Amino acid sequence: MVAVARCLSQRIRLGTLHVPTTNRTLRTTSSQLRRVASATLPHPFHGVQAFSVSPVPSPAADKPLPQPPSPHQLSLNPGDRGPRVIRPTPPPSPSSRKDRIREARPFSDFLTDTFDRQHDYLRISVTERCNLRCLYCMPEEGVPLSPQRELLTTPEIVLLSSVFVSQGVTKIRLTGGEPTVRRDIVPLMQQIGALRAHGLRELCLTTNGLSLHRKLDAMVEAGLTGVNLSLDTLDQWQYQLMTRRAGFSAVQKTIDRIFELNRVGAGIKFKINCVVMRGVNDREILPFVEMTREKDVEVRFIEYMPFDGNKWSKGKMFSYQEMLDLIRSRYPDLQREAGHKNDTSKTFQVPGFVGKLGFVTSMTHNFCGTCNRLRITSDGNLKVCLFGNAEVSVRDILRKVNGGEPIDEEAFELLRQTAVDSMKRPSSPAHPPPLLAPNSEELLNVIGMAVKRKKEKHAGLGELEHMKNRPMILIDPPATFQRHRSRWHHHIGFVPSSSLVNKVPAPLSGFLVPGSDSISARQQLRLFTSTSRQLRQGGKDNSVKGPKLTHVTSSGAAHMVSISDKTPTKRVATAKCTVYFSDPAVLKLITENQMKKGDVLGVARIAGIMAAKRTPDLIPLCHPIALTHAEVELAPVEANFKDGTNGKNKGGAIEIAATVSCDGKTGVEMEALTAASAAALTVYDMCKAVDKAMVIEGLRVVLKDGGKSGRWEMP
Repeated sequence: MVAVARCLSQRIRLGTLHVPTTNRTLRTTSSQLRRVASATLPHPFHGVQAFSVSPVPSPAADKPLPQPPSPHQLSLNPGDRGPRVIRPTPPPSPSSRKDRIREARPFSDFLTDTFDRQHDYLRISVTERCNLRCLYCMPEEGVPLSPQRELLTTPEIVLLSSVFVSQGVTKIRLTGGEPTVRRDIVPLMQQIGALRAHGLRELCLTTNGLSLHRKLDAMVEAGLTGVNLSLDTLDQWQYQLMTRRAGFSAVQKTIDRIFELNRVGAGIKFKINCVVMRGVNDREILPFVEMTREKDVEVRFIEYMPFDGNKWSKGKMFSYQEMLDLIRSRYPDLQREAGHKNDTSKTFQVPGFVGKLGFVTSMTHNFCGTCNRLRITSDGNLKVCLFGNAEVSVRDILRKVNGGEPIDEEAFELLRQTAVDSMKRPSSPAHPPPLLAPNSEELLNVIGMAVKRKKEKHAGLGELEHMKNRPMILIDPPATFQRHRSRWHHHIGFVPSSSLVNKVPAPLSGFLVPGSDSISARQQLRLFTSTSRQLRQGGKDNSVKGPKLTHVTSSGAAHMVSISDKTPTKRVATAKCTVYFSDPAVLKLITENQMKKGDVLGVARIAGIMAAKRTPDLIPLCHPIALTHAEVELAPVEANFKDGTNGKNKGGAIEIAATVSCDGKTGVEMEALTAASAAALTVYDMCKAVDKAMVIEGLRVVLKDGGKSGRWEMP
């Protein structure tokens, strides 16, 4: 351990990092460090610059103290609490031009790739958790969480931030998951915000806004300079359908509070990120544009991008050019704005509007040539490209100074004290740099090699959808999610029928159900089969050749048939039905989303997916089964008197197809049938006020695959 401490002292500078203390038990390696803290140590290593990460500058550090807030920094908090002062941590006073020239240095070679791109923007995922369950991102039950020791601790996040800032990073963005669910998010931001005295210019947050309004004031005081809020709809009911949470009002509180703080001088750069998906929320584009008429916000429309699990396809992507054409149809004088060379979005503005519009065109017009971003995942991996699957662990290198154990608050305090003691030696410099960075030399070498391997650009449009990458839910999920990925399936979008490819798009959402080990073998069984028949006549068991009913006992009573001796296989079933309208106006109202009850296709889709989950509650002999996938497609069909329906399609129709799958011992035909019928009944319910002559017909299974009988399709 003496060697460990000596190695540590060679790479750690004296610092004043404040970390909240806890009563947690110190790990074995930390106890060993305590025993060697007073050992004879060599002079600290002079080859690597390190940091002081103190929320409040020390008067002895020759740095100007923050000035009292000016009147424009006064704000009114929600309610009747009265005025309060917002004190964002100010950067140090600008030095003279002569001093700046003397202290100037070239940008770090560690963060410069072989194409001369300088990476001064770092994104850090601080959690894998989220308080929403968006249909296209997370299952209702959540995701498997990784062990806490695999995730970066608060001291580790701050130490990594300090290393990157020492090399020229000027912007740090905290992401997740949802970063505001992290308990110590505000203290963490205070510590990272203190790096503004050492070159950090921007500290930003990407959030869903659900709980931000409760922490926003404290974050501004900690140095928050920018907020990117993820919001895909401005309709509270659509929001609840898409997120499975009734939180739209809370998000609105966050938006209102940001505008309030900016009116009194907080200076928060506010952006709203909207991922546009064809048939899901493309109708929201124009309402978002209208929002910028009087609001100082940049709404950024993002092309739907492929990640593991979201079943991306070109048909689901609403392209940049399509968005632009749609907006110009309403606002023909839309103008392009000049931007910074490293901007990820193309900026536009409608003349006379306060806010702006942005388009993130990763799929159709990549911006790889000016990319300046690096990412650190929540489990401590460095990711040099959003679409790349190459990662390197900086967590493991950082933890070498603590014997491979996570650096918690107590362990960090021992590491800091070791450096403090070494600075008391006579050979120490009179004015040591008040900075801190453990294991910096090795860490920077690994970072530099990863950056140098960064490609000139990511794969093309036709290749990205087939590449392995982290799931969209958290671009920085833990390793546990990767290990469980084979048991999770996630889908959103639609594949229109061949007859409707160039007509009205039929959106298709997916449902994600875990098949985790926590589900017992009994729950995995679906004690249902339709491949045999048993008959009883006259009190006797009359065996007959051919199919038999296995759900009937010898006494004629219904029962469940055990299939425990069957081999689990992948099972898939598709069921279809059709809703015919008597009036063509109904279909037009549906496709234009003008029904008084709301989005008919969207609500029916969700109803079908939910019904598939609840099939065992509706059908007596169906046992619970762990579904791996459920999707419902609703395709509008124009009126046609010559389509073989004997005039039933005189007012148009909605064709419904439900597909359900599982990895189990029995089929999922009943789940598919239940999903299709529930979707059809929902269409009927939402349209009956304008068409009481609707007809629902043709409910049938058209595809069954898996099991002993193999594949079957309706002729």
